[in-house]
Amino acid sequence: MAAYEHLYIITYDIRDAKRWRRVFRLMKGYGDWLQLSVFQCRLSRRRHAELIAMLDGIIHHSEDHILIMNIGPAENVKPSVVSLGKEFETVERQPVIV
Repeated sequence: MAAYEHLYIITYDIRDAKRWRRVFRLMKGYGDWLQLSVFQCRLSRRRHAELIAMLDGIIHHSEDHILIMNIGPAENVKPSVVSLGKEFETVERQPVIV
């Protein structure tokens, strides 16, 4: 299943503090927090669709903006990143315990 996961960088600009906190809490369940409104996520098609549906239900489309960048297949992607300060590492596959 790992071959079907893609790496995504997700950024958001949410006007309302309450909606911002809801988005932040949701995103923590899907990826690694990089900066204030930036997450790195490793998602299957199903989790990607699930995340989009949940975000779509939280935001106000006339006020908020979410940008989801597909970096490519998670196992093969080698992102070219310039990181000043804190070190940047690509999110690794985590075992799922059910």
